[in-house]
Amino acid sequence: MMDHDDDQTKLSFVGELTKKERRVLGVLIEKSLTTPEYYPLTLKALTTGCNQKSNRSPLSNYDEYDVEEILDGLRGRGLVASVHSAGGRSERYRHLLRDSTGWNNRKLAIMGELLLRGRQQTGELRSRASRMAEITSLDELREELTELQTSGYVQSTGELQRRGIEVDHALYLPEENKTLAVAAGTPDSAGGSSASAEATRFDSDDDTSTTSGSAAASSFSTGTAAASSASAATPASDALAERVTELEQELTRLADRVAELERLIS
Repeated sequence: MMDHDDDQTKLSFVGELTKKERRVLGVLIEKSLTTPEYYPLTLKALTTGCNQKSNRSPLSNYDEYDVEEILDGLRGRGLVASVHSAGGRSERYRHLLRDSTGWNNRKLAIMGELLLRGRQQTGELRSRASRMAEITSLDELREELTELQTSGYVQSTGELQRRGIEVDHALYLPEENKTLAVAAGTPDSAGGSSASAEATRFDSDDDTSTTSGSAAASSFSTGTAAASSASAATPASDALAERVTELEQELTRLADRVAELERLIS
């Protein structure tokens, strides 16, 4: 039996999160779904989860003092609670997103995956989020994404029904400049034209960005050809993503076992 130290604060919107806050929340979501027998997490287990090599982008190297400071901030915002197990030696931590947002397991898995890795294609997202909660098809994923996007938690490079569309969470700080540009040639682009002056692509959840521009006269034909190639390659890409996800899931399970053994030893 566990006693909760914190009141569960009802939130209308989670709001912007720092890079470290996103990592800690993402790990708490992930472990709550993949290894519920070890959840809530001790400070040591949470730190290990933040720094694990699989299913993370970018990699991090936080120490327990870093994570404890992040937890204090998240607790102050009503996003995390500390708990004590009967007879337990260590304080443990759980997220409150299910309580405050009403998200089901699929939405939690989607947001957890985006918080841990950032921007990715819908096929990749479905495969990776499925290690946390069953998402049987892209249509099921799009249904959940649509609700999250309507609520302001998710952004995309175009209509979710289109192949090759990329999605990301929308909880970045303004100074990170991580707002997704609508892909040229999609109905969502300005004026319905593919001749946008600039398309900006940002790396997943890090501090670098790459900006590329194309001449207006050739952008339509180039964009059309690229879209056709992406569409043809999608089935193979999805299959590869699923295989990579299977390997990542196995690595995650092994990392979780190592973390739990370390916790028991200490």
